[in-house]
Amino acid sequence: MKIGFIGLGNMGAPMAANLVAAGHDVTGFDVAAPMPAGVAQAGSAAEAAKGAEVVITMLPNGDILRAVAEEILPAMDDGAVFLDCSTVDVDSARAVAEQATARGIGPLDAPVSGGTGGAVAGTLTFMVGGGEEAFTTAKPLFDIMGQKAVHCGPSGNGQAAKICNNMILGATMVATCEAFALADKLGLDRQAMFDVVSTSSGYSWTMNAYCPAPGIGPQSPADNGYAPGFAADLMLKDLRLSQQAAEAVDADTPMGHRAMELYADFVEHEDGAGKDFSAMLPRFESRRRPA
Repeated sequence: MKIGFIGLGNMGAPMAANLVAAGHDVTGFDVAAPMPAGVAQAGSAAEAAKGAEVVITMLPNGDILRAVAEEILPAMDDGAVFLDCSTVDVDSARAVAEQATARGIGPLDAPVSGGTGGAVAGTLTFMVGGGEEAFTTAKPLFDIMGQKAVHCGPSGNGQAAKICNNMILGATMVATCEAFALADKLGLDRQAMFDVVSTSSGYSWTMNAYCPAPGIGPQSPADNGYAPGFAADLMLKDLRLSQQAAEAVDADTPMGHRAMELYADFVEHEDGAGKDFSAMLPRFESRRRPA
């Protein structure tokens, strides 16, 4: 399949490399990042999109997605698929989908879960919004780049699924880190804490698969000085998207809102920028209950 790939940073580059390794013809464009081996370099986003059966984008935010869509949609062939794997606001995803549909192009919003490790290993999970025909066209590519692709409904629903998932993830990580810090101050051994919670009603992915305490449970960023994995900066971005969406539809999300406030303080006013989102644990270890 002839594929255009726009946005070849930490996530996009290994995703494109996996497509090349599977025998696909990939032409890429990025304003700064180098091309992965086997990816032909285009001089512009429009050039990368021209003649492609599927154009994949992995971009930082909704404004950039809208700008790239304005550039590439006129260059894309009728009947092609525009597969956006960025994590952006629902409104931007749906606006771009309307533009694509009006031009006879099949839009899919397909944000991912799994981080850079999943991108390299080809084990990402895709949460996909858009039409059934476009999803069927892209399914062989999802099978190469990931382990699972869930069709969540019409355009924008992939983004909705991603922000709901990550709102749970952010709030759960905060609670997990709070609990370890409390256990420490109560004199409860961390391994004992893990052994109980990981097999009891407090079970969660943040405890069992991504434990924020170094040396406890499966290896995680906590065992590497909290180098990301999934950066606290990105968690803050996703939590802000969740609260933007909640405000738009008048949804009450107090836990999501508080998690957003805590990550904003951590990233913007403390020392969390550039650290894994599980580095909330040493933050809580060093803090006392507010007066």
